[in-house]
Amino acid sequence: MTTINPASAASASDAIDRINAPGTIERQSAVSQLGAGDFLRLMTAQLTNQDPSEPQSNEQMLAQLAQFSTLESQTASQSLLDDISRKLDALIEAQERAITAASTPPATDI
Repeated sequence: MTTINPASAASASDAIDRINAPGTIERQSAVSQLGAGDFLRLMTAQLTNQDPSEPQSNEQMLAQLAQFSTLESQTASQSLLDDISRKLDALIEAQERAITAASTPPATDI
């Protein structure tokens, strides 16, 4: 059986705390408040109000659709990264609890 020196366990715990500190960055932007419905309403309004004698070119329309597709992909990626971050934070907390439990001396009856 391996014994754990409380002093080394504390320094290991401090090192793990510094390395695995949970992320606390919260990003909020105007883009995160707009969705697919907003994009479609803007595109419909643009098509409705364009000059019939000079319609928007196909290249411009495709560029807008590509930008929207890219934005949707980035939003999905951000959601996935947020989920991974939450799971890592939970893992870090479990590691900290395990270190605390391992460094706490067992209770003895007198």
